[in-house]
Amino acid sequence: MMSLKRLLTLIYTRNKEFVRDRSSLSWNIIMPILIVVGFAYTFSGDFITKYNVGIIEQDISPSSLNSFLTTRYVDFIKVDNIDNAITKVQRHQLGLLVDTHNLRYWINSDSADGYFLEKILLSSTKVKLEKQTVSGKEIRYVDWVIPGILSMNIMFSALFGVGYVIVRYRKNGMLKRLKATPVTALEYLSAQVISRLILIMIITIFIFYSTNFFIGYAMHGSHLSLFFIFALGAISMISLGLLVAARITSEETAGGLLNLLSWPMMFLSGVWFSLEGTNPVVQQLAEAFPLTHVTTAARMIMIDGAQLVDVSYHITILVLQSIIFLFAGAFMFRWE
Repeated sequence: MMSLKRLLTLIYTRNKEFVRDRSSLSWNIIMPILIVVGFAYTFSGDFITKYNVGIIEQDISPSSLNSFLTTRYVDFIKVDNIDNAITKVQRHQLGLLVDTHNLRYWINSDSADGYFLEKILLSSTKVKLEKQTVSGKEIRYVDWVIPGILSMNIMFSALFGVGYVIVRYRKNGMLKRLKATPVTALEYLSAQVISRLILIMIITIFIFYSTNFFIGYAMHGSHLSLFFIFALGAISMISLGLLVAARITSEETAGGLLNLLSWPMMFLSGVWFSLEGTNPVVQQLAEAFPLTHVTTAARMIMIDGAQLVDVSYHITILVLQSIIFLFAGAFMFRWE
């Protein structure tokens, strides 16, 4: 039977051990802050010129639009969902959106790119186009990437802070000594999950608000919803770390497996770039990663102002993954 006193003692001991490890604590805090500041500085200037035009229909009847569609230095992007495309115009991700079938276009009244692209469009065609005006502030790259950076930091802290530590304990015989005590495997694993979850959330909240004070992120959703997603994602990835460390006795093997999991997740989960337009196989593979669902849900809350019901699909996946990883890890766990 689980003892609350033993569980609290294990949580307190693990937290104290982590805080005393100054190098690990500093790395968990300093690295994501440096990444955020670096991206904010790199993409803060006006020196990056980019012209993107969304095209709703590629097959057009008026040939006079062909002149515009062959304009140099403009990237014409075919879009399927008109609502999503209009949202991108509002966010300055598209300078112009043109419906070549219904002869209309959308422009952001606050967009400098849109102003020049409209001039080119009207001067290169003789047909009359219906103008639709939208407005909205620009979503900077740092606004888009911050959910992924925070999620990535959670992933590394969860996987290596639990999986690698348990393997080290097993190798140096600490787990063998704990087996001789009244502590059960369920108590020990639960303490690892709760302890790491508390530390991850404290660090995540500190990083978010400390960097937000200087940069000012776009935050259109609820802070509580955002941190709920981060907490759920942390539980899922902590459980994955427990599964990896369930039986392994070699720190080198554990490090290799954790890197094998973390690096593909970091590059294929939409942390640094959007997966739109990538190979469908890559998109399907990304759906298997907890990091994909944490990043996507957090980004929807911060940028789109989504509520928890709007990200229920990602919540469901994270809950199912947490249950599967945790029960599989507990079933396979061994002290020695």
